[in-house]
Amino acid sequence: MNDSELISIGADVLKCEANSILSAVKVLDENFAKAVNAILNHKGKLMVCGVGKSGLVGQKIAATLSSTGTPAVFMHACDAVHGDLGVYEAGDPTLLISNSGATVECLRLMPILKKFNSTIIALIGNLDSPMGRECDIILNASSNGEADPIGIVPTNSTTLALAMGDALACALMKARGFTKEDFARFHPAGQLGRNLLLKVGDVMHKLEHCALVSENDSARDVVIAMTERPLGAAGIVDADNKILGLVTDGDIRRMLRNVSNIDSVKCADIMTKSPICINSDASLSDAVKLMEERKSKLSVLPVVDDGILKGIIRLHDIYQPQ
Repeated sequence: MNDSELISIGADVLKCEANSILSAVKVLDENFAKAVNAILNHKGKLMVCGVGKSGLVGQKIAATLSSTGTPAVFMHACDAVHGDLGVYEAGDPTLLISNSGATVECLRLMPILKKFNSTIIALIGNLDSPMGRECDIILNASSNGEADPIGIVPTNSTTLALAMGDALACALMKARGFTKEDFARFHPAGQLGRNLLLKVGDVMHKLEHCALVSENDSARDVVIAMTERPLGAAGIVDADNKILGLVTDGDIRRMLRNVSNIDSVKCADIMTKSPICINSDASLSDAVKLMEERKSKLSVLPVVDDGILKGIIRLHDIYQPQ
């Protein structure tokens, strides 16, 4: 097959899966609200259950819910009847996932779950199925066939089930008033959590470790200071450390391209007089936006409080490994 044919196949699959999600939007009904409320009004956890590809989808849904304020645990339907049911507490609702609505392992669980007073939410593709008839709440995930060339590989069905799980998570987030700060508390080791939890002052290079010069110093003095404290920039300050400007590595390179005698060049001639600065109490997320969301990205920011230079933060400091 040539490249254009392969690209066409990929495009058809994406369109088919997208259309399945759009079709699900049209049939989303009060059952979705019932499912959200059943989970929201229970003080315990949500159990998520499935087998095969549906089980893999269930693991992702449980992980998304747990990270967004809704305690959720994935349980494989086969393991459930071999001891894992011990994780249940009375009233824990269950999200059962099955495209056919006839998965034997899930059906075997349903009468047992009812003894736990579990509200059973069936995320299924076939409403007229044993699971559809026996559950408490149906989430319609009918995908109208699969997207693969032979029409049997879980593609549309798994994508739609994942999307429905995301819809549940987002609705629950909104209902709980879940914030960025809440998200950060659940992700302290990740970059997202780091950006939200830490302040610029927590990771900046403090003043004693920064290259500092006066506006009357020569370009040579700037180069020496930046070589001794290689942070990519030098702060230009007065006697009280009030910031007057900033010289970056880029400024030095541009100066060297045009000047042969660097002793004849003053710092004031090459510095940026009104550099973009950030406060030490700003979040790392704010620093990233300030540095990256612009036509010409910044790699270094002076940290300034009330006009006084407190330190320097680099993009590298924000993304450094934990």
